Amino acid sequence: MECKTATVVAVHRERYELLMEEKNLYGKLKTSAFYNTMEIVEFPTVGDVVELAENPTGDSMILKVLPRKSVFKRLNATPGQPDLALAANFDYVFITMSLNKDFHVSKLERYLTVAWQSGGTPVIVLTKVDLCEDRETYVEQVMRVAPGVDFACVSSVTGEGFEKLEKYLGAGKTLVLLGSSGVGKSSFANAVLGREEMLTGGIREADAQGRHTTTYKQCFLIPKVIRLPGGNVIKGGGRIIDTPGIRKLIVSEAEQGMQVSFEDVEELARQCRFSDCGHKTEPGCAILAALEDGTLDRKRWHTYQEMQREERFATERRKLMEKRLEKKMSKRKKY
Repeated sequence: MECKTATVVAVHRERYELLMEEKNLYGKLKTSAFYNTMEIVEFPTVGDVVELAENPTGDSMILKVLPRKSVFKRLNATPGQPDLALAANFDYVFITMSLNKDFHVSKLERYLTVAWQSGGTPVIVLTKVDLCEDRETYVEQVMRVAPGVDFACVSSVTGEGFEKLEKYLGAGKTLVLLGSSGVGKSSFANAVLGREEMLTGGIREADAQGRHTTTYKQCFLIPKVIRLPGGNVIKGGGRIIDTPGIRKLIVSEAEQGMQVSFEDVEELARQCRFSDCGHKTEPGCAILAALEDGTLDRKRWHTYQEMQREERFATERRKLMEKRLEKKMSKRKKY
């Protein structure tokens, strides 16, 4: 049977929606290729290009995931299981945060780290600007922790601010939306798509936060002409990937991302008197000095330390998985 390639546009539990030469079809994983194997394999996610054996009368058989140019992963909560890929083969990571109580600098620092690690370019999208009376305060915080990163304050109700994002929405470009539950990702996607493609939740009066609505990953084609709420028109033609809201983002691989998003912290650490400084009580510690004089924000330092611990934990888990596989392989060779 001839093998073909297709792009994953949605993941529904164990079934995958695929796009092959403008034709929609469904596929399932070939068990021997993804489960009965003695190596760690990448499972398909939205945006992946996969090799498959096409079945014109039913679900096609997915054989393998082709190499990715970018991927966003999170730590798998199940011990012994590989990291979870939420999206792949995108150009831009739209980090969405709402201009209300859901805005947290520490969350933004985390998302920036995984965005740089993914291989995509981060863009910060500050939503619900129509409900915010003090956007300047939020913008100042964004510029402080993400210097040089492009951002836009937008409203999915009035269409304000979307023109700043037009250059990322064109043909041949793919963006992925990342953010916590209820920050307005689905409303943003609907505004760009020009239709109510995804359910949206209202604002809870008790805490001014939105309700979580997206429950699975999916990719959509952006219309060539985007007619925004309020009457503005901008150009589109690319693709947009929406992902479920993440309540707590636990980092997986993050070393390269931290080098970019926490460049100031790592530069300070290199200025310490001792190369193995633990930044606790050592003399000549540049980190302690910066914390003392306020040059380094304590919350930023705590976030950096927490992410370092998570990255080390994830690395140890991967090493343990590799050892278990090696042990299984050695046993199989004996027999």
